[in-house]
Amino acid sequence: MLLEDKNAVVYGAGGGIGGAFARAFAEEGARVFLAGRTREKLDRVAGEIRAAGGRADVAVVDALDEKSVDAHADAVVEAAGSLDISVNVISHGDVQGTPMVEMSLADYEQPVVNGVRTTFLTMRAAGRHMKRQGNGVVLLFGGDGDPVRNHAVGGLQVGFAALEAMRRQLAAELGRYGVRTVTLRTGGVPETIPADFPGAEELSAELAEPTMLGRTATLADVGAVAAFVASDRARTMTAATVNVSCGALVD
Repeated sequence: MLLEDKNAVVYGAGGGIGGAFARAFAEEGARVFLAGRTREKLDRVAGEIRAAGGRADVAVVDALDEKSVDAHADAVVEAAGSLDISVNVISHGDVQGTPMVEMSLADYEQPVVNGVRTTFLTMRAAGRHMKRQGNGVVLLFGGDGDPVRNHAVGGLQVGFAALEAMRRQLAAELGRYGVRTVTLRTGGVPETIPADFPGAEELSAELAEPTMLGRTATLADVGAVAAFVASDRARTMTAATVNVSCGALVD
């Protein structure tokens, strides 16, 4: 197994992307610590992992709260002995569909402020333990992207760009201690679009149309790549982005 004897923290594990990370890590042998604000969603993912023979712990954590994040990271290390993988995919509260010139400042800056705050807190908490251990992997999800012509995404891309700058800086500071940082980029995962989202079917088709493989990445695809990148098989990868877009994004 790729992640045997590893301990992974997934913030936002009750969501689609977070659940995909958690299930994939567990399938590859990691003990997974599911963190989020809604216990019911976390318990559902944990139940699926345990039913498949994996190990999962659940904790209600506000990943925007400094004390909550630090206390949880310390508790993970106390319980498991190490914190080897950290990934934060909580919702940043982005407001989409409203043109920039019609948006309020609060709506525009919300995903930037939330994204930077929660990523800093969780990176810092994990990084402190990983530095002491002499190894570890911090994963991000999203990455920089080109402007979206046909859909107003508000401050979403600004927030992603800020997180990429943070990821590069962390790689520079902690690389000497054996800590790696990698971002996974997709061209969109239709499975994460809410069923009641206006134009969901059209958006799914729009995401698939520019791909070179004629399809989009699935949640299982994203999880499988994340598990590989988090493993020692990818030990040469840091300060990098991994393209999981089926060719929608061209490097």
